Amino acid sequence: MIARIRSTAQHWTRAVPVLAVVLLILVWGRTLPGVLVGLVTLFLAGSVLAAVHHAEVIAHRVGEPFGSLALAVAVTIIEVALIVTLMADGGDKSAALARDTVFAAVMITCNGIVGLCLLVGALRRRVAIFNPEGTGAALATVSTLAGLSLVLPSFTTSGTGAQFSTPQLIFAALASLVLYGLFVTTQTVRHRDYFLAPVTQTGDVLDSDHAEPPSRRTALISLGHLALALVAVVGLAKAVSPAIEAGVAAAGLPSSVVGVVIALLVLLPETIAAVRAARRGRIQTSLNLGLGSAMASIGLTIPAVATASVWLPGPLELGLGPTHMVLLALTVAAGTLTVIPGRATPLQGGVHLTLFAGYIVLALSP
Repeated sequence: MIARIRSTAQHWTRAVPVLAVVLLILVWGRTLPGVLVGLVTLFLAGSVLAAVHHAEVIAHRVGEPFGSLALAVAVTIIEVALIVTLMADGGDKSAALARDTVFAAVMITCNGIVGLCLLVGALRRRVAIFNPEGTGAALATVSTLAGLSLVLPSFTTSGTGAQFSTPQLIFAALASLVLYGLFVTTQTVRHRDYFLAPVTQTGDVLDSDHAEPPSRRTALISLGHLALALVAVVGLAKAVSPAIEAGVAAAGLPSSVVGVVIALLVLLPETIAAVRAARRGRIQTSLNLGLGSAMASIGLTIPAVATASVWLPGPLELGLGPTHMVLLALTVAAGTLTVIPGRATPLQGGVHLTLFAGYIVLALSP
């Protein structure tokens, strides 16, 4: 019976991404009626769940921290493609789309995902234990990237408004790439042990996974289906974005809400994967996913939009407003105090979730 359930799950997670890509081809560039919007949304949700399944298969095969890194980079590359595509279509009205989406990704990952995972892990085991060396390095890199790319543009005088001048934008793009490259090298080569589960005094590994890893063939098949699922997630999200924009406008909400919705859709696979890891007691894996996604979102998006700004028709606004700067500062401060001990109670999870809730409220009602 169990084998039959696993076989059924394997079949639908392979079929849905293929069908979703076919649907994406059929609806691309068309105005969707209400029925098709519902169908696209259904396949979008199915693609998210399929992406999570295949990402977990790959992560189990390659081990940590490579599994978390692979999912974060894959999702972010597709996210960048979505942002650039929407900016190319939107002109001046999408000038702040990259900023809104990247900042939303930072708040979702550093407060939403991290807070939820700490809460789930701490409720399950009383205290969520993780490696402070690796988690602290990730938080420091995210904080630096966010400050350079999203805060400084609001204070420079060479550009117009909350924009970098061309030399400043080049510096921000290069700094993002260099820092992200240094972090990946640290995570996967020189200090990989900092991003693995801590070892107890008895020598036991806290987040150990004793299940037999999948075969190389199964992992490669999952890799292909993961790519299809991620393309489907972002492509279908773009297909329903006009309906999202129309709904936001009809509700009288700020245009920045569109960036929040896009980030929520794109980060769904990582959110589900991180919470599943936390439920299994794999706190370090969930934190690698959350903070790694934030870092990839900034480290890859800023250089991409900086390059694309050469041919994009509209301006590129990156600077945050005062309200968002305060939220970012609170996030960095709370994150630092959470990471230092290497362990967290439900209180720390609640603190981050409260900051995330505050961000959502202020996004809807500035």
